[in-house]
Amino acid sequence: MRVNEKVALVTGGGSGIGEAICIRLAEEGATVIVSDINEDNAARVATVIGGNAVAMQQDVTSEQRWNQIMTEIVDRHGQLDILVNNAGIAILGTAEDASLKDWRATQSVNLDAVFLGTREAIKVMKKSGGGSIINISSIEGIIGEPEVAAYNASKGGVRIFTKSAALHCAAQEYAIRVNSVHPGFIATPMVGEVVGGMSEADGTAFESRILASIPVGHMGDPRDIAHGVLFLASDESSYMTGSELVIDGGYTAR
Repeated sequence: MRVNEKVALVTGGGSGIGEAICIRLAEEGATVIVSDINEDNAARVATVIGGNAVAMQQDVTSEQRWNQIMTEIVDRHGQLDILVNNAGIAILGTAEDASLKDWRATQSVNLDAVFLGTREAIKVMKKSGGGSIINISSIEGIIGEPEVAAYNASKGGVRIFTKSAALHCAAQEYAIRVNSVHPGFIATPMVGEVVGGMSEADGTAFESRILASIPVGHMGDPRDIAHGVLFLASDESSYMTGSELVIDGGYTAR
């Protein structure tokens, strides 16, 4: 029970990596708030987990909703110990052909929402003795991928913002740790949607190129990321802040 009696909020918890994180934290004793813009998906995951999970609808780009959800959590549970900023989107587009609309939408969900969540979590956690904020970035925040320019930029922003927030919390002696997780290619609905947005030939070529570039020879499972998040959420990682946890099957080791 590595996070027993802790209260965790996971955004984008209704599918993929977020769902796996919610389930893994609950398995280890946390009370989990499953947040998702799709209320039905959040409710489904909360039902799978059972009594120590609560589903909440949340548009992570809404500053007002962030304020509301933090108030609801404190009123209901009295504390927030863990925030996992996981919600994200990926839209195909290179530096030459991406639209400004898609660029802004990507930054809004992937980067602005991480700022909002981190800011609001700090306000709550500093009053209750600290906590752990875990921002899901990507290996695409460390290396480039030509087909997803906006995604690259947003995840790179998450990476460096995490360090800024970690240093601020340490300087203020808040006992709040802020770390980022950088998944490689994971078999999730979002990856499927990106490949599905390509032509059949391009999609096949993309998948072949990616698989050939992963030293372990296959895409990861969402639980691979959930295990890493659990570590950062637990007291086992008490000496880590401003760090990057890369879980990518060796992709960035080349």
